Amino acid sequence: MRAALGDGYVEALRKTWPEVPESADFVMHWWSRAALMVTMGKTRQFGLITTNSLRQTFNRRVVQAALEKNLQLTYAIPDHPWVDSANGAAVRIAMTVGTKTGAANLGSDSRPKIADSDLNFAEHSTTARLLTLTSETTGDFGEVDVTLTERNGIIHADLSVGANVASAVQLEANHNLSNRGVQLFGAGFIVTPEEASAFTLQGSQTIIRDYRNGRDLTDTPRDVKVIDAFGLTTEQLRTQYPAIYQWLLERVKPEREQNNRASRRDNWWLFGETNPKLRKQLARLPRYIATVETAKHRTFQFVDASILPDNMLVAIASKDAFDLGVLSSRVHVSWALAQGGTLEDRPRYNKSRCFETFPFSAEDTGLTPELCNKIAALAEQIDAHRKHQQAANPGLTLTGMYNLVEALKAGCELTAKEKTIHTQGLVGVLKELHDELDAAVLAAYGLEVGVSNDALLTHLTALNAQRALEEKTGKIRWLRPEFQNPAFKASQQLRSNQALPEQVPIRLQADLILVNDSKPPKSGKTTMQTSVQA
Repeated sequence: MRAALGDGYVEALRKTWPEVPESADFVMHWWSRAALMVTMGKTRQFGLITTNSLRQTFNRRVVQAALEKNLQLTYAIPDHPWVDSANGAAVRIAMTVGTKTGAANLGSDSRPKIADSDLNFAEHSTTARLLTLTSETTGDFGEVDVTLTERNGIIHADLSVGANVASAVQLEANHNLSNRGVQLFGAGFIVTPEEASAFTLQGSQTIIRDYRNGRDLTDTPRDVKVIDAFGLTTEQLRTQYPAIYQWLLERVKPEREQNNRASRRDNWWLFGETNPKLRKQLARLPRYIATVETAKHRTFQFVDASILPDNMLVAIASKDAFDLGVLSSRVHVSWALAQGGTLEDRPRYNKSRCFETFPFSAEDTGLTPELCNKIAALAEQIDAHRKHQQAANPGLTLTGMYNLVEALKAGCELTAKEKTIHTQGLVGVLKELHDELDAAVLAAYGLEVGVSNDALLTHLTALNAQRALEEKTGKIRWLRPEFQNPAFKASQQLRSNQALPEQVPIRLQADLILVNDSKPPKSGKTTMQTSVQA
């Protein structure tokens, strides 16, 4: 917005419309104004075409705010191709129609009934309509033939009907464990292995780290390193690592001097976003879980703690294979697709909506020690299998492997190239491992393998609400209690009268351990409370 419109316009716009989040797309100011005109009764309805990023977190907040102020969506297409012959971009759009709540009458089926006179776009429509793209074919001249399926019901802020996943709240249990990686703001920080070796000979190895971005995980790794001077002043850097100081002085400082932000100009030898919070989260962990923020397939993998993640990676500060298994399963991937937005035609993983709202399974949902161990073991197998096959077959990518997994699920006939990937990646084995993982995780939530996506999301939305209610009473199912809860002390734990079975995994042991409640009830009576990790 600043580049296209100028600082003055943007500042005036934000001052005029403070209720629109600063990170929202430009078009959301018009969407917000149109919704306001309808709710004030100054117009009867509006219809807008926007990018399909309308469903992303900051944009969605504008929609949700309007829905809470007497607006209802009566027609929507969340994702639709848009032919842009000017630049050939893979533009995806959303269509929304809004009317004032009350222009519709609720029928016996509790779905919004819309008066025909209020809907010029569909004379014979009697319910709010959500149209979802099921197929598209591009013609010879760039035109796109689409097939849409229609569902009726209350349309939520994320342009869905059914389970209102947009209503899910962030859970304290998942707090302070997920973060995006660092942002360099300077290509000169990146060095090749050969350049890193030259610095090593000069005693500069300690501040050179392995570095990974999104393409390194999903495509062919670049095998690059990065100079990380976090925690050093310019004087310390020049004194202790003069060769690196000169490298950054010549390759980073000139670029940083053009940066509009004073802190980045002044601290030119440091990353633009050093992310100290992430560093604290990952400290003392041998590995962590990472996923690419924007990717065709939602995959998670273990990354060695020595590797510094780029800002296009979402790092989850857990070394637990059980966590990796749940996140890699259909249960979480379905939740992430429903909660996250998209960039063009690729799903995005927003940590605050996808991870921090996600209710992990626990003893109360059907998680047993046996299932816990099985999920962890399958996650380790999947992670090891992919890495082993990629190491043995240079050029084999995660994207290629998971394209093939989807093809196998759809029963498609494989091309010659796909057959090669199938052999190199042992993709049949990978698919089977994922099928077993999905079944185990679903069982941990008390669900059957054949559960529909709508039923799954409804179940998770209800579980999120249940967890949120528990947390208000002080029962928090921490994923890493020793890190997330400063009041957690091993010495405070008091074993119950029944000894813990040796075979119970660490994740479930907390269900059997009582700890002193750090916040006694208002009555002043001493109570004991269960501390739960998952």
